[in-house]
Amino acid sequence: MPIEQLLILSIIQGLTEFWPVSSSGHLNLVHLLTKWEDQGPLIDVAVHFGSLFAILIYFWRDILNLWYGAWDLVRGQMTKDTKLLIYLIVASIPLMIFGYILHKTGIYKQLRTTEVIAWASIIFGLVLWVCDAYSPTKRTVEDTTWRDTFTIGFAQVLALIPGTSRSGVTMSAARYLGFKRTEAARFAMLLSIPAILGAASLAIFDLREIGDTSLQSDAIFAG
Repeated sequence: MPIEQLLILSIIQGLTEFWPVSSSGHLNLVHLLTKWEDQGPLIDVAVHFGSLFAILIYFWRDILNLWYGAWDLVRGQMTKDTKLLIYLIVASIPLMIFGYILHKTGIYKQLRTTEVIAWASIIFGLVLWVCDAYSPTKRTVEDTTWRDTFTIGFAQVLALIPGTSRSGVTMSAARYLGFKRTEAARFAMLLSIPAILGAASLAIFDLREIGDTSLQSDAIFAG
């Protein structure tokens, strides 16, 4: 893969990951609108893994509290940090299950088209606008309930459609449930941690099975 393509992909990922637009959709447009070959989902996951470090650095206080929550869970105590950790794990399960199915069946690759990306961007952009404009703004992440967890978790599955922003669709669900804008964004970013880790683990397994050293080098460089 040309070094120029890897650099462009890394820049696009860095610019789009933290906005409610689909970074994966924009990554797909690189090969769809140029003469470059499709970099494939594995490289897409690799550049997402690079964004994970930025998220961990920015939300280090939240991450530290989640570690405390994990320790409290081991000790049999149910604190607010423990509850949030459990909610994040449970909300991630639907995405991991459906993501694994789409990956193994090859359906995900079939969705990587300009038409799908365009329609998904338009439709879910409108969904985000409606949810943000007409929903109450009063709740915080600490107010999360099981209903919120399942609603946001299943909404996140829609991000498997190229062009659908994962952060955008989870923020849409959170805003619909009445979370403040900053709190909706905070929950969406924290939820990206298990999502990226799960996708990265699957990508690493695939790279080992493929045994393509050049692809492995591209993935490491992109990340």
